[in-house]
Amino acid sequence: MYTSRCSVGTYIPMANLQAKAKWSIDDQVGFFKFCDSLPEKADATYRVFDHGEFYSSHSKDADLAAKHIFKSSTAVKELGKKDAKVPTVFLSQLNFESLARDLLLVMQYRLEVYRQLSNRKWELAYKASPGNLNEVEDILFKNVDIADQTSSAVIGVKYTLAAGGQSTVGLAYVDTRSCEVMYAEFSDNDHFSNLESAIIQLGPKECLVPKLDTSHEASKLSEVIKRSGLLITERPKSDFSTKDLAQDLKRLIKTKKKQSDQDEVPVGASWTSDHPLASSSLSSLIRYLELMSREENFGEFRIRKFELSQYMKLDSAAYSALNLFPERTAQGVAQSSKPIDSLYGLLNNCQTVQGQRLLSRWIKQPLIDVNILEERLSIVEAFVDCSELRRSLVDEHLKKLPDFDRLSKKFHRKKATLQDSYRVYQAIKQMPYVCESIDRHSEALENNYNLLRETFLNPIHQLSLDFEKFTEMLETTLDFKLIEKHEFMVKCDFDPELKRIRVKMDDIEEEMNESFTQAANQLGLEKGKTIKLELAPQFGYVFRVTCKEEKSLRQNKKFTTLDTNKAGVRFVNTQLQQLSDDYQDCRAAYEAQQDAVVMEIMTIACGYAEPMRSLGDVIAKLDVLLSFAQAAVTAPTPYVRPVLQPLGTGSNLIKLDQCRHPCVERQDDVSFIPNDLLLKKDEHNFIIVTGPNMGGKSTYIRQIGVAVLMAQIGCFVPCGGATVTLVDAILARVGAGDCQAQGVSTFMAEMLETSSILRSASSNSLIIVDELGRGTSTYDGFGLAWAISRHVALEIKAACLFATHFHEMTSLADEVTSAVNYHVTALTSSNENVDSHITMLYQVKPGSCDKSFGIHVAECVDFPLSVINAAKRKAAELEDCYVTDTSQEEDDGRKRRKTKSDGEEIVRDFLRAVKREQWNKLSESEVCAKFSELKRTVASSDNEYVAGILRGLEAQT
Repeated sequence: MYTSRCSVGTYIPMANLQAKAKWSIDDQVGFFKFCDSLPEKADATYRVFDHGEFYSSHSKDADLAAKHIFKSSTAVKELGKKDAKVPTVFLSQLNFESLARDLLLVMQYRLEVYRQLSNRKWELAYKASPGNLNEVEDILFKNVDIADQTSSAVIGVKYTLAAGGQSTVGLAYVDTRSCEVMYAEFSDNDHFSNLESAIIQLGPKECLVPKLDTSHEASKLSEVIKRSGLLITERPKSDFSTKDLAQDLKRLIKTKKKQSDQDEVPVGASWTSDHPLASSSLSSLIRYLELMSREENFGEFRIRKFELSQYMKLDSAAYSALNLFPERTAQGVAQSSKPIDSLYGLLNNCQTVQGQRLLSRWIKQPLIDVNILEERLSIVEAFVDCSELRRSLVDEHLKKLPDFDRLSKKFHRKKATLQDSYRVYQAIKQMPYVCESIDRHSEALENNYNLLRETFLNPIHQLSLDFEKFTEMLETTLDFKLIEKHEFMVKCDFDPELKRIRVKMDDIEEEMNESFTQAANQLGLEKGKTIKLELAPQFGYVFRVTCKEEKSLRQNKKFTTLDTNKAGVRFVNTQLQQLSDDYQDCRAAYEAQQDAVVMEIMTIACGYAEPMRSLGDVIAKLDVLLSFAQAAVTAPTPYVRPVLQPLGTGSNLIKLDQCRHPCVERQDDVSFIPNDLLLKKDEHNFIIVTGPNMGGKSTYIRQIGVAVLMAQIGCFVPCGGATVTLVDAILARVGAGDCQAQGVSTFMAEMLETSSILRSASSNSLIIVDELGRGTSTYDGFGLAWAISRHVALEIKAACLFATHFHEMTSLADEVTSAVNYHVTALTSSNENVDSHITMLYQVKPGSCDKSFGIHVAECVDFPLSVINAAKRKAAELEDCYVTDTSQEEDDGRKRRKTKSDGEEIVRDFLRAVKREQWNKLSESEVCAKFSELKRTVASSDNEYVAGILRGLEAQT
């Protein structure tokens, strides 16, 4: 029989749960009539109905729940009148919590929960969305710490059109978890490239926009937001009104306490007028999140301006091509369960939830400030060199720390419990050991010790002082003996009535222990080993034996079996049942009596929300940098510290020796072949990579992008040696993909991405292009690839890695001085007696590849021999035609170049002869005669280039 939870720790049979849901036909009619009266919902909105002891979903929502929770359509029941049956699924409390967590955090749905009032009418109880989790946080994070890779933040976007296809975009960002507000206004192109980069850097889950029209710009905006993986929520234009915004911000924004708080910005009527689009977007967020309806929000938010230029830009194509995070399906399920398949999974050795969140943010926000990066690298180097310190912090200390971000929010909202206070207390008591561990290794750390002291020890010490009164209060009030039994109570010394109840509870515990001894003797079992006394949330105190010992209970009428599960059989006798009931009554009385004391404790504790958040920030940074060090030393070949050069300095040198792809080299049974790279402005800046399929071209160009990004988040890089000049953007055009739902073909998607690169790249950017121009005819594709490459090399002058199967592209190096050819190597063998095969060497060497290996690859996967032979014949036929045509063109070209070269030499000889003559000693007639003689000498050369020059001179004369 199927079972399901109806509350935490409570199991009831599914049949019973559905029996509870069988309300009368009249109730069903009224209920479904209410459902029919609801407005039509969007496809990405999920409705659920709270019936008290259970939940229900209907129609399409029922199908989704059955598939997602029960993995079977048999959970769907047909309810209602015979002529109007409605598919229905019933959910327990834990079913609903699990479904809500997946809908909001993974699948990015909106959630609406309806509840029945006392008058049997239904109303909307609360709603939530990926960027608005205020109403459901207690449901989502109950007993669960979730380090989602993107924050539960929401952005608002509004734009206006400007001349020349440009737009001005106003963006606002609100994260209710961290109480952070950011805003920005910037110019953007018609592809909204800057907005796309901002979305990746901020990592929101939802985007508010005014009602979209059918214009070209609106469709482009929608496309960018969806491509970035955000849920689009259209709001009425009235929500973007800035009326009362200045007043709302004055109530929400925390006033500056120090003059050094440079990030904070003044808000008021002038700020609103200076940033009209950003303020409109922020106004919509305040209304959508209903921030003004909660008093605890007042004076708690921090606001600052978001600067696009402070981080490296990443477009969606680069975000995907570099495998920064695990790829997910449309249902939000990770496509690969292996952590090493993404950079985040590879670097995520974090021991705390806040550390995992910060790692995610750092990967999305690579820095371009060399000073901050050098600090991070020095700390990582300290942890790499001092392995004992690294192991001590990772294995002994950080694992014991809670999620300070979530706890601080619970305290801020006055929803924290004594158990939460105790978790903070434990963490504060752990801090001296963290500092002591670092101090103990001060000599081994050498010069880096001062940096660690400034970055971690001093802030932790100051925050520990802030928590002194907090720890004293808990030590005075909490009963630590009961905590060992997972009971969080105030000491009974505070009140005579508490002391009286405590004495009675102790007496009952002694009686239960005696009953436990008697039961063990009656059953012939060993107390504490084969039979145990334990507290079950749904039954109170019970006896439990393993399933193996269950036979001792059979035919014993003194005991009543309550339930059986994998852990064993739980049962009671009459005495234990009575004692358990008495104990629970006493405990309820104790909790009621201590409520006033607990309320006072928690009121004081809630004032420590801000120090908790600050401590969480320090611990997160320590955790991430330790994680970087751990990744560097556990790699198959240890990573090295890169030498960084500031953005735009010198020759924009990127030199990577023995570079490897960090994810590929960690795969099973892979012996990675490292390769070198040199990118140097004006002379070695555009690298064309040719070679066979599966030869390693794509891996090579991607590993360069990953290595540069790792350097710009402050991590060691998978190389033998590295010098990296910081780049302002990594832009990519990799792979073939389409978006049929939006009517975008493979080639159109390719062109859109490339167009965005051409508009947003600068001379300090790194561009990665793989297989450009393959989505159309050969000649069109090659023409586009050539023109785009030439534009990037000569006009933009950005560093570029260009992998292609167009061997003709290699001739670009003859025309563009900064372009160079490289190829991936392979060996082939073919004769009449031995089957053809190809061996990939995965080495990148200078020079171009002189042939294609497509047919060899087809042979490797056992294509039919007839197909292989036909392909070879057709390829040879086409190559002959091409060679004939191109050979004539090449001969003509060589003749023209030689004629021009010879003609230029004749002209130079003529000018040298003119220069040697002493013209000032000759008469005018002698000068004319001498010049005519020289002219005849030149004309007699029979050179077409020279003849053209002479004809031009005669025409001018």
